[in-house]
Amino acid sequence: MTPLRIGTRKSPLALWQAERVRSLLGERGLAAELVRITTTGDRVLDRPLAQVGGKGLFVKELEEALADGRADLAVHSAKDVPYALPEGFGICAFLAREDPRDALVAPRARRFADLPRGARVGTSSLRRGMQLLAARPDLVIVPVRGNVQTRLARAAELDAVVLALAGVRRLGLEDQVTEVLPVELSLPAAGQGAMAIEARPGTRGEGASRPLDHADTSRCVRAERVVLAKLLGSCTVPIAAHAVVDGAGLWLRALVGAPDGSRVVRAERRGSDPETLGAEVAAALLEAGAGPLLEAVRAPGLSRP
Repeated sequence: MTPLRIGTRKSPLALWQAERVRSLLGERGLAAELVRITTTGDRVLDRPLAQVGGKGLFVKELEEALADGRADLAVHSAKDVPYALPEGFGICAFLAREDPRDALVAPRARRFADLPRGARVGTSSLRRGMQLLAARPDLVIVPVRGNVQTRLARAAELDAVVLALAGVRRLGLEDQVTEVLPVELSLPAAGQGAMAIEARPGTRGEGASRPLDHADTSRCVRAERVVLAKLLGSCTVPIAAHAVVDGAGLWLRALVGAPDGSRVVRAERRGSDPETLGAEVAAALLEAGAGPLLEAVRAPGLSRP
């Protein structure tokens, strides 16, 4: 049988993730090969994602490969997948989640609390920057993009960088992390730490991928993504959403904030159905005043990815 073709970005982390999926398929007796694709998000590195179209730029070219038959399935970091997929595409599986928290790399200060006043902290995320400023308004947030290794290297010229622990750990670079930030300080992005497999419904790629779905991860990430859907969230808006298994149900926390951290609106709920829970938390955020914050920071044309 012809090997399955796995569409993937070319970054070291993306290739690690695609190889992980290939290994899991191999354990099920299915051969697969990688189709390496450069996305717009990989090519445009001199501007924040919010200015060039959002995280969907890491996904679009992979979806084109699915559409024209170059790939049978595509592997993404779940946090990079917009909540609204094009017609004819679907997420088949969310793989077991790695630690979703954010990591601080601060070679001199070591810990967030010990960063000097006015410290320059690099991050590619409005969500991270907003929460760090809410805790420490004195900080200077410096936009930093590129692959994991590129961002880690910037820590030497800045006071610190903050990035997802999952990617650092997957690449075997966790020894550079000086502190894992608690979710009370930096609530993760929806889907952070999870890998998503996308395919066209009814295809061989979908059938091969569905058995790889991790039930608990899937429930959590689906609840988080409903928050984004209800709030029309994208990387142009500082939104965090993080769910954990809580007994037989889920505990979902989410927040929306002003980019400068001057105001943060939070909500949390417990429940059993991911879609219902996500909708309830989104409604609670709006009731608490998230609407004006969302409208104030949403860039024209980017509110509905």
